[in-house]
Amino acid sequence: MKGDTSNMKQSTLRGARCVSALTLASLSLATALAGAMPASAVELGDELHRPAIHYTPEKNWMNDPNGLVFHKGVYHLYYQHNPSGNTWGNMSWGHATSKDLVHWEEQPLAISTDAQEDVFSGSIVVDKNNTSGLGTAEDPPLIAIYTSAYKEASPHRGLQAQSLAYSLDDGQTWTKYDGNPVLNRNSANFRDPKVFWYDNPAGGGYWVMTAVESQEHKVVLYKSDNLKDWTALSDFGPANATGGQWECPDLFPLAVDGDPNNVKWVMIVSINPGGVAGGSAVQYFVGNFDGTTFTSETTKPAAAAPAGTVLAGFNDGTYSGWTVNNEPGNWKNGPFADAPATGSLPGQSPVTGFGGSGLINSFNDGDWPLGSMQSPTFTVTDDYLNFLIGGGKHPHVSDKLDNNPPEGELKFDGFEVPDGKTLADSGWTGTGDLTPNFQPATSGGDYYIGAKRINTFETGTVPGDDRQGTLTSPEFPITKGFMSMLVGGGNRSADSGQTLAVQLLINGNVVRSLAGENGGLLNWKGWDVSEFAGQTAQLRIVDQATGGWGHLTLDHVMLTDTAAVPRSDEETVNLVVNGKVVRTATGNDSESLDWASWDVKEFVGQQAQIKVVDNNRFGWGHILADEFTASPAPAASRLESYDWLDYGRDYYAAVSFGNMPEDKRIMLGWMSNWDYANNIPTNPWRSAMALPREVKLTQTPDGPRLTQSAVQQVDALGGKVSYQNKKGGPIFEGTHPLPSQSSGQVERVDLSFAPGTATKSGITVLGDGESSTVIGYDATTGKMFVDRTKSGNTTFHPAFASIEDAAVTLDKNGNVTMRIYVDRSSVEVFAQNGLKTITDQVFPNPGADKMALFAEGGTAQLKSLTVTPLEQAMFLPEKK
Repeated sequence: MKGDTSNMKQSTLRGARCVSALTLASLSLATALAGAMPASAVELGDELHRPAIHYTPEKNWMNDPNGLVFHKGVYHLYYQHNPSGNTWGNMSWGHATSKDLVHWEEQPLAISTDAQEDVFSGSIVVDKNNTSGLGTAEDPPLIAIYTSAYKEASPHRGLQAQSLAYSLDDGQTWTKYDGNPVLNRNSANFRDPKVFWYDNPAGGGYWVMTAVESQEHKVVLYKSDNLKDWTALSDFGPANATGGQWECPDLFPLAVDGDPNNVKWVMIVSINPGGVAGGSAVQYFVGNFDGTTFTSETTKPAAAAPAGTVLAGFNDGTYSGWTVNNEPGNWKNGPFADAPATGSLPGQSPVTGFGGSGLINSFNDGDWPLGSMQSPTFTVTDDYLNFLIGGGKHPHVSDKLDNNPPEGELKFDGFEVPDGKTLADSGWTGTGDLTPNFQPATSGGDYYIGAKRINTFETGTVPGDDRQGTLTSPEFPITKGFMSMLVGGGNRSADSGQTLAVQLLINGNVVRSLAGENGGLLNWKGWDVSEFAGQTAQLRIVDQATGGWGHLTLDHVMLTDTAAVPRSDEETVNLVVNGKVVRTATGNDSESLDWASWDVKEFVGQQAQIKVVDNNRFGWGHILADEFTASPAPAASRLESYDWLDYGRDYYAAVSFGNMPEDKRIMLGWMSNWDYANNIPTNPWRSAMALPREVKLTQTPDGPRLTQSAVQQVDALGGKVSYQNKKGGPIFEGTHPLPSQSSGQVERVDLSFAPGTATKSGITVLGDGESSTVIGYDATTGKMFVDRTKSGNTTFHPAFASIEDAAVTLDKNGNVTMRIYVDRSSVEVFAQNGLKTITDQVFPNPGADKMALFAEGGTAQLKSLTVTPLEQAMFLPEKK
């Protein structure tokens, strides 16, 4: 489930605000626009970015896997589903079945939302002994235990409680139990029940439920004899990562290295936000369960930084000479109060992880006010500067913190059309809903200049995202080398068939184009137009988009002598040397502070200042900082010291199949991240499941830890090897394209290499010469990584472009070994026999399928490389 913390200003339900599903724009409008061609018709399952070996619904939204159960030779996958749209909403249980975990057949909707409740996450058990009495001894029922998220029409409105539904036809149809809810704690955040049968060593047995109080970072355990009446057993947590909400727990036993005399229990807990890579993630604990209490053996105490000289700890009730610069505004005190905070501030969720009794906390007066703090000047004396940081994840992107326009020539009077006049009076022409006989908008968007701007949401008879048309300016000469403008609103991928753009026309041809970032904030963007100097141009606004963020906002178009500099809406801690930001860090959308460390060897002996910046007034628009310490050694991240199922951005809500034969433990996770899940560029479906994975416990120097591998049925999709290099050889510095037979978008890549003298080395996939996904090993940090910053379409959401990494230990031969599953819009990397995994979505350019080896800073050594194409397992829609 996706929930809320009070300062996030988000829905208490899952996901961001619900918007209508995307629909294709009309063909007539598409063909009327130069450079705006409709998407080609394709067969179901062959759409751009549709996975070939990962489950996706035929259409509409999907998130958490629910009710995973193996029954009568069939694997059942139920999942959170919006039957009416392509973004989160109308939560119901979708359903798919498979006999091999890879070929899935979509089934009719299983359990539907209704006037009283949304149907949130849960699990299914095979009630073999008919303990519930909802079936018979001869025909035992399947029982779904799910969270009822009660609506306003319900007497339980606003609460979340646990309910039952039952099936007497092997999971095809479901009846909600008349006695629902069966477990109610009068809580708004009690959800995600996972139920299993516990065989009591003392004799007998009972059902055990794990669920969460998400805001309290607790897994709550209950027992029942009949699935209807529940008694509390114990709580687990808070423990390890607590920066966001806890969700989707699971608890199960595993034999260490297959030894039945050495069995441990594993507790799975998803967290959002606050994951190791940012946003959503899944952590796990290894320990023991005695039928009542789970006791973790892997809970870690808060890590302290290495010894050093504390430059600022804020524990004496003052800022110790730091300067506070609160931007003037109509708020009480500004983001930074006159003295350090002692923890959480009014309206803020609990703040944890800081040292001593004080810290910098810019949530004073909420997220809205802006400002900064700056330390006294100090001399850099040690190799590292360590500090604690939390709050919003909004990085430093430029030195521009204000919204002032650049020097230049303002065009079109900044859309400040006088009252009583329209854009048509200024020579603008238009089509569709954007006919220019209207005043520019006075509502919508943020950071506009003046009182009016173009906002295609506000045009037409009825405002909304479904307004479509074009708006074209009068001609004007290109008199300077750059154009700069404030742009906001939506962004559409090139393959969506929905053009949404500000275009520059020369002789009627589109020569430049840009759009918003699927957000309400306008920011500075622009073009280098020097090649068109002296020519006559026009500006055209094209809105061919519908659905969420199907509009564009535009203001303050200028001709300038320098390139547009985007405003940095940052929440950061920065190191400033000689007036320049030389190091920067941001939070992780978490109220739990974690250690950050800067290598500052090159600045030893120089004068510096620390600047803390709060320049964001929206979601997670605040920064936390504490314990600035000069040290000879770097501090270790607390988050990275915890145990995670996956270190990528796109593995969440993973739970295991129930009723499995041979005590196998197969897990399935949602392959997305709540940071951008509602915005990924797919249509008519949105979201996929990760590959099903078998998890095992193996002994490591740190104790028993999970290893993961894709189930054998996935590898059975492999056919003839397309490329192989068993001899290996040097990987010299640079990028080295592999032969064409290695190319592909759906394949398994088995790679082994030694880093040698290279600082970074590895492989690129889904490349086209201009973009690729980079997978490798960084010898300077000892981490494997996936870099998707230039992987294709990354602009649909500002949080998407990223680099994920995970610490790995070289094997006894000094090698890194990876098994990589590539599938059109994702990579799943299993390293060192599955001890570490990284799962990331990617959206490569159409046709991008090339592969290359690379090395930086030296020479690496390839040991072996095998590429095996995988046959398409999807798409099998519901039988008619």
